[in-house]
Amino acid sequence: MNHDAAHGPPSDVVSDEERLRVRSRPHDLPLIRQRWERLGFLHWAVDRGAVARLLPPSLEVDTWEGAAFVGLVPFTIKGTRPPLLPPVPGLSSFHELNFRTYVHRRGRDPGVWFFSLDAASRAAVALARLVYKLPYHEARMSLVDGPGGVVTFRSRRAGPDPATFGCSYGPTSEQPETARAATLPFFLLERYLLYSWDGSRLRSARVWHRPYAIQAARVADLKEDLTERAQLSIAGRAPMGHYCHALDVRIYPPRLVAEPSLRRARLSAQLQAART
Repeated sequence: MNHDAAHGPPSDVVSDEERLRVRSRPHDLPLIRQRWERLGFLHWAVDRGAVARLLPPSLEVDTWEGAAFVGLVPFTIKGTRPPLLPPVPGLSSFHELNFRTYVHRRGRDPGVWFFSLDAASRAAVALARLVYKLPYHEARMSLVDGPGGVVTFRSRRAGPDPATFGCSYGPTSEQPETARAATLPFFLLERYLLYSWDGSRLRSARVWHRPYAIQAARVADLKEDLTERAQLSIAGRAPMGHYCHALDVRIYPPRLVAEPSLRRARLSAQLQAART
């Protein structure tokens, strides 16, 4: 884990131009197409050092006015399919919850680092683990639409020591708007690159969609233990809430990230092993 990044100020600051660059649509063919609906974004400011110790090598904490942020994002997915093919009934739609923070690489390529992702689909969990090396877990989930656009979401991870999450969320502002560059909502939501780590190699994958049409959101009856498990203190603070009703998404194939420092470390280990 990235202990060195936990000390001192960030070594780089990501420019507004770089954040906008990463938002551009890739020219490659996407691997997956989906529709995301009823997204709730719950965010808290946390200590940068507490986040840095949970990151793999080569990733640094992306901060806003010196603070790191963690987010819990419940939503539902529909129409999962490869390009040019129809969705598979019974496999293409499921609920998901991700627990995340925000990172960059030496001031470039700002993206998302997932502490965990839970999904109510065994097939989706297996595929994401195999192809993207993401820390997915199978979970039992429910999503109920209530009056006034309020969504009630519940998740309980499968297994003997289940992580749990539950809350209600819904929009409080009348008209959805896209986040303006150089604002905190843009920093938190407009993320088009994800990272994963398999224990020795860093991967990235692009995501593309139109900018989120967001509304301020009220969050109620929140009960979760994911932040506590990660030893990230939110100290009973209410989250900053945002809501997005729906958008179509393209997810692109993962790629290995070429890092000179990692290559040198692997080469040194190989040479050392050859000498013994």
